Amino acid sequence: MINYSIYIASTKPGTKKANITETKAYGAAQVHESVSFDDFCDHISDHNSPFSSGTIKGILTDAVRCLREELLKGNSVEFGDLGRFRIELSTTGAVTTDDFTVQNIKAVNPRWTPGRRFRSLRQDATFQLVPSRKAKADAIEVVKNSETIHGLE
Repeated sequence: MINYSIYIASTKPGTKKANITETKAYGAAQVHESVSFDDFCDHISDHNSPFSSGTIKGILTDAVRCLREELLKGNSVEFGDLGRFRIELSTTGAVTTDDFTVQNIKAVNPRWTPGRRFRSLRQDATFQLVPSRKAKADAIEVVKNSETIHGLE
């Protein structure tokens, strides 16, 4: 189940230009739990795998290293149902093509294009509305203040 909260914003997330006269409600996924790499390897191993968690960890560690090497060669990597990985450059503009140099390249970012098994997440997902992290923090603050006022501290 995917937890989500709702917030009000004066512009669509990811856009630079705000339309102050109009606000809309948007949804934001709330992370339920962060699964460590070791726990993820244990999880894979527990799914009737003939391999130990340590073997899986080694294979995945090597896969990440090799994926990085291929991306730095300028290659894209097809990773089965997981999808395709490639690089994308973040650059600053130059007046002319002659003025553009390597110095204009500010970042090399990995990009992932979902494979077949990840394209249907929306249709397979279930959702639960939960308070935002800010709303939870505000509620905790109210409770703390109430305890202090009523001498419960």
